[in-house]
Amino acid sequence: MKFLPLGDTDGIGASCHYLDLNGTGLVLDAGTDPQRSGTDSLPRFNWVNERADGYVDHALITHAHHDHMGGLPVLVQHFPHVMAHMTDATKRLLSFLLPSSARLQQKRLDRGETTEPPLFTEDDLDALEHLYLTHDLEVPFDLTGPKGASSVTGRFYTAGHILGSVGVEFTFQEWGRERRVFYTSDTNMHPQTIIRGGEYPDSTDVLILETTHGAEAAPEQTSRPEERTRFRETLAQVLARGGTALIPVFVMGRAQEILVLLGQLKREGAIPMDVPIYTAGSMRAIAEIYDDTRTTTPRVNPDDQVFGVEQHRVPYEAEAKREILDGPGIMVVSSGMMFEPTLSNVLARRMVENEEDGVLLVGHPADGTPARRLLDAARSDEPGAPVMLADGHGPQPVHCTVERFRFSGHSDRQDLLSIVERLAPEQVLLVHGDPEARAWMAEHIEADHPEMAVHRPDWGSVLEV
Repeated sequence: MKFLPLGDTDGIGASCHYLDLNGTGLVLDAGTDPQRSGTDSLPRFNWVNERADGYVDHALITHAHHDHMGGLPVLVQHFPHVMAHMTDATKRLLSFLLPSSARLQQKRLDRGETTEPPLFTEDDLDALEHLYLTHDLEVPFDLTGPKGASSVTGRFYTAGHILGSVGVEFTFQEWGRERRVFYTSDTNMHPQTIIRGGEYPDSTDVLILETTHGAEAAPEQTSRPEERTRFRETLAQVLARGGTALIPVFVMGRAQEILVLLGQLKREGAIPMDVPIYTAGSMRAIAEIYDDTRTTTPRVNPDDQVFGVEQHRVPYEAEAKREILDGPGIMVVSSGMMFEPTLSNVLARRMVENEEDGVLLVGHPADGTPARRLLDAARSDEPGAPVMLADGHGPQPVHCTVERFRFSGHSDRQDLLSIVERLAPEQVLLVHGDPEARAWMAEHIEADHPEMAVHRPDWGSVLEV
């Protein structure tokens, strides 16, 4: 088989890999890089022809995060006959998220925020719905390409990452024997608040393994129950002193998990039932999809509904925003990184100097983002250390509570090693992680399993496996 990374392998943006299985051409995800703009954010789809002498018959979209599906409309422009395979929940999410992305790209161009034209329009998307094929978990489906020398069968396994997320197993014939490849995509072995933990085949010949947390020791040193307890105690303290708790979230996945968690905490009596919870934006539409699929997708408790938790809309008017910040109250708003001019950034600038309030970070605050700058300032030995959250609005002294909680949708590196142990592949391809993460994983897999061949594929280089 041939393997060609089409997305930059030195990071986790634009996840996209080309796989040639005995003449059948497959693309594993088709994401865009959130740190880049325009065509530079896309995978290098042209490399399929130019470097692998191939064609794409089918695309497997493992879940609805933009770094795994945001370039799908452009992939179809390159390969008009491609069919895209996904779960029904992922299809529902794509039908909402991709048109939203098209409108946002056009809006940014109209406002002069970019000179890059949209990668695709809403009209482009109207023609794609018939290309989306959905499949149930663990039910085989055919992926054989017209030039395939043998049949190729796909099978989805729940990945435990977000709603609809899957890993994919491929079965095909090579050198006269059956071969199996398993692509984890983003995976989480343990249950979250809504989504159950991932499931995996019993074994495989080739494992394509994500490595997001490969360089981080901290995630393996705590557990979700421990983080839940710490979150509950911190939130209760902020509310008890009459403060407002700002919880910046990613609108897809983390927002819904946190809202259901807040509902559980209210029912448990950990926080008062009458404390208002405010939400805004597209997370509300995504919540409807989460609730509509609660009996047809793997859930910890199908009775838990996002809209079973009473929510109020964050008002548009500046004066009304000031009024609702007079706590106690809880604000669950985007973005998780607190980028300007998102609502979490706007609200944080009004809260950081108030010692009664709190900012509870429930995602990874990447280096250089406002969320990371706020966390670093709060952890400083200097009381009231300054932070710049937005150009022209700072610096401001940080007096509010700021804490980070590890509610990741990814497995930690010890869990990833246990997946290798369980599936016992002949070969492992390490993807979707920075160089340090892939290096750590390679070193430890090779030490534990010297019989395995471990690869760290290079962006744009064809790997014969």
